[in-house]
Amino acid sequence: MLQGRILTPDGWINGSIAFGERITSITAGPADAGLTIIPGFVDLHVHGASGVDIMEGGDAGAVVARSHARHGTTSLLGTTLTAKEDSIRHALNGLAGVIAQRPQHGARMLGVHLEGPFLNRRRLGAQPPDVVTGSRALVESYHAIAPIRVLTMAPEVTGHLELIPHLKEMGIRVQIGHSAGSYDDGVAALKAGAAGFTHLFNGMSGMSHREPGMVDVAMAHAEYAEIIPDLLHVHPGAMRAALRAIPRLYGVTDATSATGMPDGEYALGTQRVFKCMGCVRLSTGSLAGSVLTMDQALRNFVGLGMELAEASQRLSLFPADYLGETQRGRLAPGAWADIVVLDQSLHPVAVFVEGEAIPLS
Repeated sequence: MLQGRILTPDGWINGSIAFGERITSITAGPADAGLTIIPGFVDLHVHGASGVDIMEGGDAGAVVARSHARHGTTSLLGTTLTAKEDSIRHALNGLAGVIAQRPQHGARMLGVHLEGPFLNRRRLGAQPPDVVTGSRALVESYHAIAPIRVLTMAPEVTGHLELIPHLKEMGIRVQIGHSAGSYDDGVAALKAGAAGFTHLFNGMSGMSHREPGMVDVAMAHAEYAEIIPDLLHVHPGAMRAALRAIPRLYGVTDATSATGMPDGEYALGTQRVFKCMGCVRLSTGSLAGSVLTMDQALRNFVGLGMELAEASQRLSLFPADYLGETQRGRLAPGAWADIVVLDQSLHPVAVFVEGEAIPLS
């Protein structure tokens, strides 16, 4: 049992929360005034941490799950990069095991975010150049190895628009990203069944009042979109505009192998990236993922003037709902006991994943 100020679906209460693997009760009463209890974070875009990259396969997913759990992430999607087909299959084979069995002291891996290879060469960002045109057969073969929950694609690429309804039927959330498409391309993708946008503003055609692009589509029509709130990928002013326009904008880390590591050189798929001054870049200077953790994302949102309850929703409830995970991302009886306890500076002092206490050091 924990005591403190607890964020429930109906708002804040002072009291206690009892749990095993799932939450059994939340009761109003005396509470430790210095502790705040919120739902565990749900991160739908994670490439790595602790010097390990998801594309390495093997036990990389378990290492990443444990690393992010120490920062309050209680569930996540292992995220791939554009690569040769055999490399993607290798990564998926590695993820399959950690998806099937949560590692001790680790976050729950809910599935895969396939970020590429169905992208536009003109908007690769830090993605390698091994793009291909998507097909139902190829996605189904990947999905058979490990469950794909989210798939990023450029809908303007020939054949991709027609693929979206099939992916939706498979239960995959299609996101628009790494796209040079027009406003009309984006609207058509949403009508076909696309559900979100990958790292909004980054890797997509930008906002224009005469030649609107994918950012305009998101601002005008999106219910959900992900954004990287590290205050480097997106200027706070642009983030504030997106927060007003997109009801369920949610934060992701886009974390790389450099997360939690000292400055230096690291892997991002087949590419080398360099961590310095709190960010990760290619040798060209382009941003290449982040070193963000979800607890820092929470503090960044609050630093922008957001109420803590809303910041929590945008890092837990909204991404959980986007995936249809109705028993995660919220503190309520019957939900999984995915819990983060914060001190007054909003740093985690305790984390529980499905009731298991996570060592924080």
